[in-house]
This record gives sequence, structure tokens and C-alpha cells, in this order.
Amino acid sequence: MSDNATAARRSAIYLLDQILGEGRLLSECLAAGALDRLGPEDRARAQRLALQTLRGLERADRLLDNHLNRTPALTVHNALRLGAVELCHGEAAHGVVNSMVEIVGRSRKHGRLKGLVNAVLRKVAAEGPDAWPKMRVPRLPEWLRGPLIMAWGAEAVASMEQAHFSGAPLDLTLKPGASGPGEALPTGSMRIQDPGQVSALPGFDQGDWWVQDAAAALPVRILAPKAGETVLDLCAAPGGKTLQLAAAGAKVTALDISDSRLERVRENLNRTGLKAQVIAGDALEHQGQYDAILLDAPCSATGTIRRHPDLPFAKDGSEFGGLIELQAQMLAHAWTLLKPGGRLVYCTCSLLPDEGEVQIEEALDQYPDMSIEHEALGVTGVDQSWITEEGGLRLRPDYWVDRGGMDGFYIACLNKSA
Repeated sequence: MSDNATAARRSAIYLLDQILGEGRLLSECLAAGALDRLGPEDRARAQRLALQTLRGLERADRLLDNHLNRTPALTVHNALRLGAVELCHGEAAHGVVNSMVEIVGRSRKHGRLKGLVNAVLRKVAAEGPDAWPKMRVPRLPEWLRGPLIMAWGAEAVASMEQAHFSGAPLDLTLKPGASGPGEALPTGSMRIQDPGQVSALPGFDQGDWWVQDAAAALPVRILAPKAGETVLDLCAAPGGKTLQLAAAGAKVTALDISDSRLERVRENLNRTGLKAQVIAGDALEHQGQYDAILLDAPCSATGTIRRHPDLPFAKDGSEFGGLIELQAQMLAHAWTLLKPGGRLVYCTCSLLPDEGEVQIEEALDQYPDMSIEHEALGVTGVDQSWITEEGGLRLRPDYWVDRGGMDGFYIACLNKSA
């Protein structure tokens, strides 16, 4: 049994404890240094194991319930869940079972339960791999599933859940003139189905590309920044769109309220050799006049669940109302920063119409100098069926299902009269 494998599993269980027990997002755990003690390969493995377990949690719990008289303490339960998912994905039973027994056995609080872990996982190893593929696709929690069915219908939501369960490949955006690994997508991104360690991919050290889901790369392509234009990237972190704007030759101001999150933007600017003015500040207080603005507004992030399966477990929908109000305030303030004749792209990585279509319908009614730019949506690779009634673009995880899906996004390009 590999000590490294056990260390990665132990860290994955800790991440599950934080997400399922404390309601913390994986990104928050990583920012707090949850995996800092591990080497790059083990960090990647711990994250993969935690995400894989969250995607298959419903199935794992159904398998385990057959062999548990009562639910054990969370850490032990998560060790069983992780073990069950690994076993059902073809990992060798000997290594998985022994590793989980060791992890639980070394716990002062739960060590007496190592026999339970051993017995239950051996039963799962015998029956789980055959039962796993016959179980239903794990469903979203009702607080999210209900609103999505109202918006898109039960059949579409079932397709989204399948996309979430399948997970996400890695997408890259290339610097102009650079090449990168993977398969070219219709919209210009590159896609890698099984990337492994990102920093080991060819072109990373040279700054030839950055990680960015294909859907997240579309707002800048729709904004179509021109060399020399002054462009404001509101809510810029983690910075993929800032890099796109800078690569187009625009004079970019990247603004975000979190200076710690902006550190990643600075790192990627340095790695790629691109330039932008990076400012930590409140988007509602920022002043200036710009030729173009990109507003990637704070939102529920419900469009990113295929990459972030922790989200439905760490949230409960209680923040939706506040986010929707904040989006309207940000759009109103951003509109005052846009020069006459300028254009603003509003986008959210949300599947909820209240954070996308409805926001733009209400804004078009409210601002007489605002119009929607229909022609901007004619970028390469955009399917005309994705264009919405009011003239925005609706992307969903179940689109491009044969290629591995895409994030859910809403995008609208707005013109300000001269």
C-alpha cells in the first residue's frame, strides 16, 4: 500500500468533512491550505477523489445503507463513501480497504470502528461494481432541482444531471499565435479529456495558454475587444477573461473585491507575459469611463456544477435573492462607467433565468439608452438555437454532450447609444 495514496485519501476525506459537515466550498478549503502538505501529484489525486465522491454520493450512500444499521460519524461515513466510490470505479479492493481501515484506525476518536469499515467495504467490493452502473444518475438537491425544472423542464434537467455526473474535461484558451494540447472545439477553445497534472502539460511554463471552460471563454469573444480600447473587467478573478482581453491588445483594468483572489490573476499575467492594471476594490464604488465593459456578475454558480460538484452540498439557495439584487445594482453602476457608443457584456455562470434572461429584460425596460446587440452573438461555433428571446445567449451543461458538455452561462451584449 502506498503511503502517498493513503495521504491523498486522508486529505480527500478531510475535504469531504469540510464540504458536507461545515458547508464550505472546495475552493475555500484549498485557499485555506487544506492540501498544502501534499506534493503536486497527491494534491491533484486528493481533489479528484473528493470530486468523484461528491458526484457519486447518492449512489455510494444507497450501497452503504444496505450494510449499516445506523449512520456513523461523518468522518467514518466519508471514508466509507470514498472507499465505495473507488471500489465501484475499479480500484483494487485490497488497496482501498486497507487504506481506509488504516485511516480510520489511526483516529483517536473513531479507531474502534476500523472493523466496521473493513467489513462494510469488503461487502461493497463484492457487490458494488455490478450494482453501480444500474443505479439512477444522482439528482440535484430539491432546492435547486425544482427551480431548474420550472425553467427548463424535467427532461432537460435530467440531461444536465447526467452531464454533472459525467464530470468535465479540461478546456484551454490559447494566446494568439500559440498552440496547445487537446482537441479544437467549434468556438476556438482546446479540450483535453484526461489532462492529469495541469502544470505538466506542454506550453504551461511558456505561458501559451490558460485554463478556461469553453463557455466561460465566449463572453470576451462576444465583446470582441479591439487593440487600444479601454476595457474594464469587473469581478475579474480568477482572470481568464482578463487574459483574453489583454491578449487582444486592449488596455485592461481588472477589478475584483478580493485581493487574495487577484493574486492568481497576477500570477497568470506573469506566466503568459500579458499586461493589465489589477485593482482590488468594490465594483459599486469604482469610477472611470471605458470603451467596453465586461461584467461577470457574482451569481449562484449553478452552471459550474459539472466542474464543482461541491456546490449543491455547500449551498442551499438562501443567497439567491441577495445575489439577484446585487447583479442589478452592479449592472446599473457599470452602465454609468460605459462611454456613449460603448458596449457592455453582462454574464453569469448560472442556470437560473432570474440571474440572466430576467435581469436583461428588466434592464432593457429600465434604460432608454440600452439596446441588445444581436449581431455580436454570431461568433464562430455558437449554435443559433442557444440564442434567447430577448437576444442573449443561454448555454447549458447538456449542450455538446458528445464532447463533454460545457458550463451553464448566460451572456448578453448591450450597446449604449452614442
